[in-house]
Amino acid sequence: MDCLQEWPERVVHVQALSDSGLTTIPDLYIKPPSERPSSDKGVATPHIPVIDLGGLAEGAAECRATICAVADACRSWGFFQAVNHGVSPDLVRKVREVWRGFFRLPMAEKQAYANNPRTYEGYGSRVGVEKGAILDWGDYFYLHLLPESIKNQDKWPALPSSCRCISNAITHMT
Repeated sequence: MDCLQEWPERVVHVQALSDSGLTTIPDLYIKPPSERPSSDKGVATPHIPVIDLGGLAEGAAECRATICAVADACRSWGFFQAVNHGVSPDLVRKVREVWRGFFRLPMAEKQAYANNPRTYEGYGSRVGVEKGAILDWGDYFYLHLLPESIKNQDKWPALPSSCRCISNAITHMT
C-alpha cells in the first residue's frame, strides 16, 4: 500500500474545537464503550505501567526484561511512565515550559509545522489515516531527535526560540 501524502479528511485541531465554545464532543472523538477504561465501582482500576529504565544499563537478563516490559506496556496501554531514565528534573521542567510556550502560540504559527501521514513528524491532531477513524482528544508534536540522519530541522519550531535550544541540550545528553 502506498503511503498517504495527505490526510483522508480535513484535520481540525482539538485546540480549535475547544476554543470554539463547543458544548458537545464530536462523535469522531468518542470511543465505543468497549474501548473505554472501566470506571465500574468495586472493580480494581488498572494502573499505568511504570517502567524502571535503569535495567537497560544492567546485565543482559535485566535489559531483556526491561525491553519486554516496554513492549508489553506499549501493546497493552500505548504508553508508560519511565523512571530512572537519567534525565534531570530540571531539564524535564524546562522541556515542559518550552512546549507549553509552543502550544500557546496562535494556530497559524503552529500550522507552519503541520504534520502529514508520511512521517507524522510535526504538529498535528490525528495519527490514524483511515477515513472516519476515532481520534484522540489532543494535539501533539512528534519529532525525531536521534539519529541525526532522520531529524528534520524544518519541523523543529523556531518559536519559541527555546525549542531548538532545548533540543540541543537533549541531543548532547546522549
